[in-house]
Amino acid sequence: MNPAHICIARHGETDWNIAGILQGWIDVPLNAQGRQQAAAMAREFAAAGFSAVWSSPLIRARETAEIVAAALGLPAPACHDGLKERHFGAIQGIPKVELADLNPLLLQQILRRNPAAHFEEGETMDEFADRVLGGLMDMGARLAGQRVLLITHGWTMDVITRHLENLPRNAILNMKRKNGESLWLAASGQAIRPRPC
Repeated sequence: MNPAHICIARHGETDWNIAGILQGWIDVPLNAQGRQQAAAMAREFAAAGFSAVWSSPLIRARETAEIVAAALGLPAPACHDGLKERHFGAIQGIPKVELADLNPLLLQQILRRNPAAHFEEGETMDEFADRVLGGLMDMGARLAGQRVLLITHGWTMDVITRHLENLPRNAILNMKRKNGESLWLAASGQAIRPRPC
């Protein structure tokens, strides 16, 4: 069975991105810049030959996907719960400037995007990575042979990047995906592998 060829892209900008607030599972809509970024993504992907657009169910990803799908003349996006952002637990919605006083060690881990950071009432790294990779393999099995765009989140893309580069789940990448940045992969029900654009 042919794998699905999936382009993974980070959602457009939100006001909380600008304010330095961890969004996690909290629904925050795109701002005007985020909507412009989504329109720019649609132009960038105009010749990619996508048959469908998928997204995380969180509004910032879903709104980005809706803008792109409409511009490309594709059906409304389908959503997959497995591709949501990491659940950051009790600190979701807290600005990083406040976190500097509340828990400076955790803030340093967040700023380094350390996957081993412990989020009280949130997901562990293994729970998060298992969910994301399982979601991609589910999409690979369901969308065999198709070219699909998936709109998701920064920490989610970190999990995928580590997997594609054969890095440990706790590896610090020393990078942060920009809003609208993308990567390609090939996914089946059994494996997720790199794929060049």
